[in-house]
Amino acid sequence: MGKKVVVIGGGIVGLSCAYYLQKEDCEVSVIEQSNMQDGASYVNAGYITPSHIISLAAPGMITKGLKWMFNSASPFYVKPRLDYDFLRWAWYFKKSATVSKVESSIKAIKDINLLSRDLYEEMYAGSDIDFHYERNGLLMLFQTDAAGEAEWKIGQRANEEGLGAKLLSKEETQAYEPQIDLDVKGSVFYACDGHMTPVQFMKKMQTYLIGKGVKIHQEEAVADIVKSGRELREVITNKSRYEADEVVLAAGSWSPILAKKLGVDIPIQAGKGYRINVDKATGIQMPAILMEAKVAVTPMQGYTRFAGTMEIGGINHQINPVRVNAIADAGARYYKGLEIGQEAREQASCGLRPCSPDGLPYIGRTSKYDNLCIAAGHAMMGWSLGPATGKLVSEIISDRKPSIILDYYDPNRIF
Repeated sequence: MGKKVVVIGGGIVGLSCAYYLQKEDCEVSVIEQSNMQDGASYVNAGYITPSHIISLAAPGMITKGLKWMFNSASPFYVKPRLDYDFLRWAWYFKKSATVSKVESSIKAIKDINLLSRDLYEEMYAGSDIDFHYERNGLLMLFQTDAAGEAEWKIGQRANEEGLGAKLLSKEETQAYEPQIDLDVKGSVFYACDGHMTPVQFMKKMQTYLIGKGVKIHQEEAVADIVKSGRELREVITNKSRYEADEVVLAAGSWSPILAKKLGVDIPIQAGKGYRINVDKATGIQMPAILMEAKVAVTPMQGYTRFAGTMEIGGINHQINPVRVNAIADAGARYYKGLEIGQEAREQASCGLRPCSPDGLPYIGRTSKYDNLCIAAGHAMMGWSLGPATGKLVSEIISDRKPSIILDYYDPNRIF
């Protein structure tokens, strides 16, 4: 076997790292504090999103956040609090939310998304894992001219990047959904996007990795990491100890907490999102984002998922029923006759997305240690960017030329 690699975090990013590292003949152990049945990698919209070229830190988001701060049903909410890490993150976010910085990040977001989509499709065509994957595109449904015009500006910019966006009329949009009556003015259609069923993929990925000799340790929390100069030697959990030639920190919203133990600073805030699964037939065939409501809709295997909100409020898993109802009610506004019952609402779940201040993930080695790789901060694109991140991490650890330029994702970047 090659290097002993300890991957901290068993979400889509951590498992993707394990997947590509075992292909490099590494001896991989994955440590995950949960039971690997819920969290952001299980409750997301399952989108593969090359179309999402505009980062979360976009101009106007701070104004929207202030406007929505006292609306408990708003799609974007920032809970103000006197916490140094939060206040510093908010300041970095403000510095990043400029037209020039967003423009300069478009290629970086596009390149890593396209790489990841290609890797998902490579997996899908191969024999390693059998999973649900469709590339039918994405509809950005709008009910107001203002929302349509704003999205079409992004669509035109996406076309400059070769991503194939089209502005559709109400009738052209309806043709994509013959089984349900849409209450929209039109849509922007992105042919470049795909979608999946996350829970199914995560279970099958775990089974595949275990079959390949990857050790997955669930319900283990990292207590300490033994250091020696510029090297990390051992990861200590509440149950065991793991020697390491290399350590990958892919713990999502918990990554900055563990990084602090090592004197490494990676600004991340947890952004809570909710999901509702509707088991009965809805007639919905196309992945869509309900633009004014900021709700994602995905037809998955066995159910239709409605997901939404970005709630920057620290690490907690409290379910706010007002936000859940806002997601469900939005579905009924855009899809005539759709009913999301009380049982589905009560079974809503949430996950915490790790948000960097500039909307770009951290992928790469830190300046403080020679054998620590960061793979975190993917915000709403974690599912989409999982394989690309795993591939890049495996290339870094194996001293191979990376598939794309890593400069934009540098964990040591200054905001």
